[in-house]
Amino acid sequence: MQVVDLTEDRKDLFCLCLEDWSADAREAGPKRRQWLDRCQEHCGLRAKLALDDGGVEGGMIQYGPIEHSHVEGSGLYFIYCIHVHGHKQGRGNFQGRGMGTALLAAAEEDARQLGATGMAAWGVWLPFWMKASWFKRHGYRKADRRGIAMLLWKPFADDAHPPRWFPKVSRRPEPVAGKVNVVAFSSGWCLAQNLVYERARRASAELGDQVVFREIDTSEPSAVAEWGVSDEVLVDGKNLQKGPPPSYEAIRRAIAKRVARLR
Repeated sequence: MQVVDLTEDRKDLFCLCLEDWSADAREAGPKRRQWLDRCQEHCGLRAKLALDDGGVEGGMIQYGPIEHSHVEGSGLYFIYCIHVHGHKQGRGNFQGRGMGTALLAAAEEDARQLGATGMAAWGVWLPFWMKASWFKRHGYRKADRRGIAMLLWKPFADDAHPPRWFPKVSRRPEPVAGKVNVVAFSSGWCLAQNLVYERARRASAELGDQVVFREIDTSEPSAVAEWGVSDEVLVDGKNLQKGPPPSYEAIRRAIAKRVARLR
């Protein structure tokens, strides 16, 4: 196994989170590619892949200066996500081979060389994707928590300061009277969140002029601070997503129910 920097010829695959076999990934990938290109050029984003002995991509990590992320902090590098392909489809299951640990170690060393005072990451305390417990086993400790999401960090220097979630705020866009209001806060970094965005946008357009769809770009930290959220789709103020990305049909039904109440 080896860990390599992301190269131009692998960017499309990277933006599909290595799931080039998945129709869902292909639906959400273009928005993520836009985010990747912009952040690599302007925000110092770094990305690496883990390859098996045959050169097949099995894992990935993306990280960058926390000042350009959706988390409040300074001097740290922030891990947006670390992912090891675990599906039988496509390239197969690469989990349990140490790829995640190797990617994390490579990113930490890179951040140290770049002058970071520490590394930050987010995880969930429930036992599924991006587990907080996994980061804790690698020396990270809790910095902040919001719901099931935990912010963790590992200081490299005595003068490092822990990260924080941007505070929640009650402000939301003014609704358009007599319409179903669909508001999509979208940063672009997460394939799963992009999928919810794309499906909500498509369903809103299909349901006609009784639905107002608005996107709020939260790719800049100032926007996250302003709205208190980075990625969320609201239908008349109610969050569409409580777990994995809902299907297009489920999203369309949720919006259609609100349309029916207008009559």
